[in-house]
Amino acid sequence: MKIIRGAPRPADRLPTALTIGNFDGVHRGHQALLAQVAAAAHARGLVPAVMTFEPHPRELFAPQSAPARIANLRDTVGALAACGIQRMFVQHFNHRFAALSAERFIEELVVRACQARWLAVGDDFRFGARRAGDIALLRAAGPAAGFEVAQLAAVEEDGQRISSSLVRAALAAGDLARVRHLLGRPYVISGRVLHGAKLGRTIGFPTLNLRMAHAWQRRRPAGHGIFAVRVRGLGQQPLPGVASLGLRPTVDDSGRWLLEVHLFDFTRSVYGQLIEVELVERLRDEEKYDSVELLRQAIDRDAARTRAILRGATGETPGDRS
Repeated sequence: MKIIRGAPRPADRLPTALTIGNFDGVHRGHQALLAQVAAAAHARGLVPAVMTFEPHPRELFAPQSAPARIANLRDTVGALAACGIQRMFVQHFNHRFAALSAERFIEELVVRACQARWLAVGDDFRFGARRAGDIALLRAAGPAAGFEVAQLAAVEEDGQRISSSLVRAALAAGDLARVRHLLGRPYVISGRVLHGAKLGRTIGFPTLNLRMAHAWQRRRPAGHGIFAVRVRGLGQQPLPGVASLGLRPTVDDSGRWLLEVHLFDFTRSVYGQLIEVELVERLRDEEKYDSVELLRQAIDRDAARTRAILRGATGETPGDRS
């Protein structure tokens, strides 16, 4: 996957089959759309590509009501690549960008930057200043600009559109089974292990701390709380553990979101390594305790419950594998 931020260099301007959106979570609805993009690209000898925006437009215009993030950029890129997408155009969304007319959006981005020859959008797609552009304008501009337009229907299940909003609602409710169903895969957060305050080791629960994406440092992630998890990237098999995705109110008042993972029977130093944390089941909300000892007791209970959950899920005793 090649990521292109802003205007591409001449060498990167290859004809594409393109779709446009935020693709947060890359859920099954996105996957159906991306499969059609990849198929159209293959049939026409084009590069399958997406255009997306950073930050989310609502983070610019209505930050207090902007949607929580489902996935960081690394995980989004991985999910897009798994769908056959080879190129990702990331446009910096600011007031200047938002002021682009719909006609300039087509000329400067769709045609010049992305070199679109085939463009897929939904029937509710809007673009340009004051959301003036729509699919009718794209179809009118297409013949002269050299691209064709495909209108794709949303993917529905039980009469309900599969959307990022549904995934966020399931994460907020702690319904990881529902999240897995909507995504078509387990919900995973990746990141590099970094040095922390090392409080966990003083109370018998050393943790791996993951650096969160900048957007998640500023905004609440879609899922938060205490979770039973499996961690990939530290051995041939996933390792069981318990994790906190939150603000650590008992020991930290910085307001910074952090993912901390305690792996069972694990003592290796793995600072700097890239790992994937699969959230298997949500145990409870994060809480503020009156003392570190009460926090330790709560983690002890969480660990015991997690061992039972993961034992039931795998038929093995967590911590038995190396």
